[in-house]
Amino acid sequence: MQISRKITAGFAVLSMLTVSACVTDPNTGERKVSRAAIGGVGGSVAGALLGGLIGGKTARIAGAVAGGALGGYVGYRMDQQIKELKEQTAGSGIDVSETDGGQAILVNLPDGVTFATGSYSINPGFQTLLDRVAASLQQYPNSLVDVYGHTDTVGSATSNQRLSEQRAQAVSNYLIGRGVSSARIRWMGFGETQLKVATGDNVNEPMNRRVEIKIIPVTQQEANSAM
Repeated sequence: MQISRKITAGFAVLSMLTVSACVTDPNTGERKVSRAAIGGVGGSVAGALLGGLIGGKTARIAGAVAGGALGGYVGYRMDQQIKELKEQTAGSGIDVSETDGGQAILVNLPDGVTFATGSYSINPGFQTLLDRVAASLQQYPNSLVDVYGHTDTVGSATSNQRLSEQRAQAVSNYLIGRGVSSARIRWMGFGETQLKVATGDNVNEPMNRRVEIKIIPVTQQEANSAM
């Protein structure tokens, strides 16, 4: 009965948001629920919609707040960040999209232009694009950042795991070197365990070789609670 009441209350909150807290998405022109309103109602509602986060969200927020890496609250500005990232990386092979039910941003860095085959050294020609991503993270500081490395199934699982970790760490270190606070960033390699496409024909296989930057907004309430 208690669980049922909580579920009912949760739907009631979301219903009120849907009716009274809509904005126009600058990317699509469509009306949608404002992330600012979601943050204002409470971090627990928005937080429940978020996917996994390396190290746990509460501890990460506390560390970022203590390190002075967060300030202000995100809300609607996340839509603006997506729009700007798409414009700044257009035609580069980088894919920018919403994830976690529209509550986070996923920046997909393709293997072919980010790294040479089997290498974890960032291609010099790709650094300008990563500079733009780093600048965006500094312009919109109210978020945590996860960096995930992924490989295909070519080669051994052990070597793929190591390469995914090295690439994720390389991108993380690059962003930190460009001024993004290390208190906001964590990295992890998944090797060949999270394939985008199940193929071994070397046609779609390159889609599995990627580094993903996940940008997870932090609301003012969440930041205040961590202080």
